[in-house]
Amino acid sequence: MPENHGSTVTVPGTAGRITRRGRGVAVIVVALLLIGGLALAALWSSGSGGFTGERPPGGARPSPSPTPPWDRHPDSVAAVGDSITQGFDACSLLADCTRASWVTGTDPGVRSLASRLIDDAPSRHSWNFAVSGSVMADLPAQMERAARKRPELVTVLAGANDACRPTVGQMTPVSELRADFRSALRTLHTARPKTQVYVASLPDLKRLWSQGRGDPWGARVWGLGICQSMLRDPQSTTPAARERRQQVHERVIAYNSALEQECARFLRCRYDGGAVFRYRFTKKEVSRWDWFHPSKAGQRKLAELAYRGITARQPASASRDFGQPSP
Repeated sequence: MPENHGSTVTVPGTAGRITRRGRGVAVIVVALLLIGGLALAALWSSGSGGFTGERPPGGARPSPSPTPPWDRHPDSVAAVGDSITQGFDACSLLADCTRASWVTGTDPGVRSLASRLIDDAPSRHSWNFAVSGSVMADLPAQMERAARKRPELVTVLAGANDACRPTVGQMTPVSELRADFRSALRTLHTARPKTQVYVASLPDLKRLWSQGRGDPWGARVWGLGICQSMLRDPQSTTPAARERRQQVHERVIAYNSALEQECARFLRCRYDGGAVFRYRFTKKEVSRWDWFHPSKAGQRKLAELAYRGITARQPASASRDFGQPSP
């Protein structure tokens, strides 16, 4: 008896015919391909942090994976942080001066980041949510306000006030600063998963002390209560004073390390590689009102460093001497 090969079925758009048995095999193949595609999609979602863009615990990059997109010329920017981003003491004594802010300022002498990045009305497409005196624990609320504006980029410069406390013992533990910063990033990326974040490192507070300690006016202003953990008794060279300053210095290094590590957990977050920490602010770039905060020239330098980091083809990496003490 001849073998039954089954009836044939013509498939529209093909040059021939397949049997029912062949059609069954084809259905199975298609099903397997669909299942495989779903599995690959699930793997990509897990590797990229899913909706928020957060990497899996441990910060390991999925391998292989495409490089996440980074828009080098965003059309809108929001700023979060503390007094530095508010332009504190850049224009007058103990006062904010937002027009001199390195991110959103309108002073042409500063050439803020917004004015460098945004061609069409930068003042209408940039927002400053920084608050003088704020600490890292305040950052999630600032991020929430920033997210409502739907910015393409958010800049972060925060954490200096966690080190600038009345005493060394009151400095924020590194673990708490890390947790608050992670919460801030999650707050933003949950609301706006496509928004990019640029994180500036904290400045070298010990180097700023070294710059201003010889100025009599700076010493008097520091006595009003600015960053006492570092600036108290600026002329003292006792072992206790040196140890106090070194503890603050090492805490700032630890904070920067935490910022870098937490930023690396998110696909759309770029750290400055320690650029602000390493930069040696000149006397002209430090406020003549308090010898600590950036002057307009210092704000201009911050804008320049950020613009360079944001528009670079590849993110900067921390230098090998990032954790070394100041000279």
